[in-house]
Amino acid sequence: MYGKEFEESLKAVAAARDANIAYEPARMTAKEKEDLLAAYHPDYKKSEFRELRVGANKGEALPHELCDMLEAKSRIKAEDIDLDHPTYDVDVLIIGGGGAGSSAAIEADNAGAKVMIVTKLRIGDANTMMAEGGIQAADKPNDSPAIHFLDAYGGGHFAAKRDLLAKLVTSAPDAILWLNKLGVEFDKAPDGTMITTHGGGTSRKRMHAAKDYSGAEIMRTLRDEVLNRGIPVIEFTSAIELILDENGKAAGAVLMNMETKEIMVARAKTVIIATGGAGRMHYQGFPTSNHYGATADGLVLGYRVGAKLLYADTLQYHPTGAAYPQQIFGALVTEKVRSLGAKLVNRDGKVFMHPLETRDVAAASIIRECSDHAEGVDTGDGLAVWLDTPMIEKIGGEGTIEKRIPAMMRMFASFGIDIRKEPILVYPTLHYQNGGLDINVDGETTNVKNLFVAGEAVGGIHGRNRLMGNSLLDIIVFGRSAGKNAAAKAKETEVGKLTLSHIAKFDAERDAAGIETNLVSPKLLPDYARKFN
Repeated sequence: MYGKEFEESLKAVAAARDANIAYEPARMTAKEKEDLLAAYHPDYKKSEFRELRVGANKGEALPHELCDMLEAKSRIKAEDIDLDHPTYDVDVLIIGGGGAGSSAAIEADNAGAKVMIVTKLRIGDANTMMAEGGIQAADKPNDSPAIHFLDAYGGGHFAAKRDLLAKLVTSAPDAILWLNKLGVEFDKAPDGTMITTHGGGTSRKRMHAAKDYSGAEIMRTLRDEVLNRGIPVIEFTSAIELILDENGKAAGAVLMNMETKEIMVARAKTVIIATGGAGRMHYQGFPTSNHYGATADGLVLGYRVGAKLLYADTLQYHPTGAAYPQQIFGALVTEKVRSLGAKLVNRDGKVFMHPLETRDVAAASIIRECSDHAEGVDTGDGLAVWLDTPMIEKIGGEGTIEKRIPAMMRMFASFGIDIRKEPILVYPTLHYQNGGLDINVDGETTNVKNLFVAGEAVGGIHGRNRLMGNSLLDIIVFGRSAGKNAAAKAKETEVGKLTLSHIAKFDAERDAAGIETNLVSPKLLPDYARKFN
């Protein structure tokens, strides 16, 4: 396909396969990891960051693309919005229709609150659907939430908010039981015991999965539960500005119909931001595994009303995004492929890292192989490394791939690649927003009352790096928590006079900082229109 050099690389990988299966390189020392990350991980590339000039995080260095959105103008003028005659009036307004928003809606509904979801695409169009590998929970005899905590705390560079992480791991077993009762079809042994596997950075097998459709299966179940309960879902409608009341509490949102551009007002006693991630911002020009609407909207909405951000300078670049063929460039190749035995090798068939290092270390290792070492494989669109998938069948026996990772097999088969017999080419892809809005253990933002956040828009749960399987977990744990707590808060809340005065306040701060911009935010959707001179 690419000539002699490419064919020689394929042969080298095949020739080394048996030896590589038995070979397990040593894990890196803490110092080696620090040096590797500093040299190769995108989060450490200073030229790609600048100081934010307005708002609660003024002076902090964030990605250029995010700074542009946080410093941009509102999409509306306050005087044009009729706040006295809201289109919707609810107890709990949930912005976002993914796993976190749906979990929140179910629990708020359980608590007797009048709930509504608003989502700019359809319910379920979210990064939850894109998650493949599984969901962590320490529910086996040789494991415990304490061990889960240590794995996640260390994997996050000891930067997680300890109370948030403690809530995550201690609530995990119940989250699995809750999903199981709702109808999620987890992988199980004939006796009904849930099958668990390792993930990068884990010291125990605690990854629960539904083949490699884990996120889609969880989202299917949550979506069905929301719809069966009759919870209102307003689709193809974006929240473009939060509304506060005269006392400074979150009290609703200004909405825009994505098709007609009609502007509406939703009044609420409490608001939950569950807008997901930021992959479609394409930081540093990276491809992404994210769904079409992942444009950091929740961070912008929360920030403009005064909510603080935490670790917004840290992103997760999943080490294994598809690097070939071009049609699926950046698509997620689940870490489960490696947990089943496939190893990363360079063009000469050499294993260059331990197969279950944390994601940031693995991503940096691949970038290293493809940069100054030049040990990558030329795909025609850049360098990549091999993920030697045929190892899985050699280790687990014929049929393992079709049984355990059928989505991967089918995705590549549609382009004529049989991953049971051929390795695949991978390179890091922008995958997860580690940083986000700063919350307390109840899910409420630390400095805007009645504003709750759940899911990928939260910062601090995972620290500065997230382990595989903890994102599907956090949308359930913190989604459910936000729903319960927002419903309880709504019962004791009297909404004051609605106001959008924060827009003028933010405009004045921008002007004082000397910022000139024609940009408006939130971004809402990526712009892939071809530009012609």
